[in-house]
Amino acid sequence: MSSVSLIVGLGNPGSEYEQTRHNAGFFLVDRIAEQNGGSFRKESKFHGAVAKVNIGGRNIWLLKPDTFMNRSGQAVGAIANFYKIEPEAIVLAHDELDLDPGTARLKLNGGHGGHNGLRDTIAHLGSKNFQRLRIGIGHPGNAKQVSNYVLKKASVDDQIEIDHAIDRIIKVLPQIIAGDSQKAMNELHTTP
Repeated sequence: MSSVSLIVGLGNPGSEYEQTRHNAGFFLVDRIAEQNGGSFRKESKFHGAVAKVNIGGRNIWLLKPDTFMNRSGQAVGAIANFYKIEPEAIVLAHDELDLDPGTARLKLNGGHGGHNGLRDTIAHLGSKNFQRLRIGIGHPGNAKQVSNYVLKKASVDDQIEIDHAIDRIIKVLPQIIAGDSQKAMNELHTTP
């Protein structure tokens, strides 16, 4: 697998969405920036906030789109085009309804699975060949409740589990960045 140049956290901008389940991708890139001395700045040409960090001797761009979830691809496409970053060198971190809180999975490519942020990114990149970090948020149990569920704050217990999942992702991040996705997957997918 290619080494990584860009990590995108998917979420919705604005204080009313800040702590919602849908912003799990933002939680991850915020933590990466914080632990690696990066700070986000608004960059209108990239339709979001960007930070640059160095992990394992590699310069990595972090991106939080300002476009709302269903237009995430506009931001991802803009920065990827500007810096000539191939889809294979991009990791998208997003909330995942089909995984319980506390679960994190790395997926190498695939469809959008109904996730609007992934759907728009695939459309803008013209490719499905990017990695995804899926951060479990659980499912409300009823498809009609999904929209309301993802736009609400997680319970205290669920948020603790989401934070644990992010901790585990951070632990394997150097392997993901170096292109050793299989080793990262083995560790991430077998850790309780």
